[in-house]
Amino acid sequence: MSRIALVDDDRNILTSVSMTLEAEGFEVETYNDGQSALDAFNKRLPDMAVFDIKMPRMDGMDLLQRVRQKTNMPVIFLTSKDDEIDEVLGLRMGADDYVKKPFSQRLLVERIRALLRRQEVIEGGEVGETEETKVIVRGELEMDPLRHSVSWKGRDVTLTVTEFLLLQALAQRPGFVKSRDQLMDVAYDDQVYVDDRTIDSHIKRLRKKMRTVDNEFSAIETLYGIGYRYNEE
Repeated sequence: MSRIALVDDDRNILTSVSMTLEAEGFEVETYNDGQSALDAFNKRLPDMAVFDIKMPRMDGMDLLQRVRQKTNMPVIFLTSKDDEIDEVLGLRMGADDYVKKPFSQRLLVERIRALLRRQEVIEGGEVGETEETKVIVRGELEMDPLRHSVSWKGRDVTLTVTEFLLLQALAQRPGFVKSRDQLMDVAYDDQVYVDDRTIDSHIKRLRKKMRTVDNEFSAIETLYGIGYRYNEE
């Protein structure tokens, strides 16, 4: 049974969403501010978390930043319908997905399931070597899907589930262009819709992380209006 942490200052959302998730077979922990959630995470991490952005004591952005210092567990942001800047910023900081309020609880459940399935694959849920599980070596890049490990020039790089899957898809076929739609198919379940901006934000975050170990990293090329390509260096 997967443990899901819900963090939101709206008690109605906490109550209704937790009831839905429990009915779907999840174990749910609820927190009404970021600091309370962080205190609990420092003792025991959930399998994934859903954060509201605007909360008292510690908002969702600050909470995500603290969480990403110690774990790559999947995180979904809940955002207000007009918070486009917050959505993009949250994805660049390392959130895996976002859902706009007001939202369909069925949609949220599907996105949670999609992230958990991807996490299981990356952590070794697949048995035997497949295209998705074999180690990738492309020049200075080395990726091990079963260990969810990435290194560039021998230095470790910590990626979220979504960032890992996007880099893996690009690095599997260097020189070939992947459209945004193709990358959406790789990173998201068929029942989950995201727009182009979401993929772009993940790629920007991925590049930023690679440049923390090599400020001249340029292996991921943008082809404007087409998509992205990995160029082996």
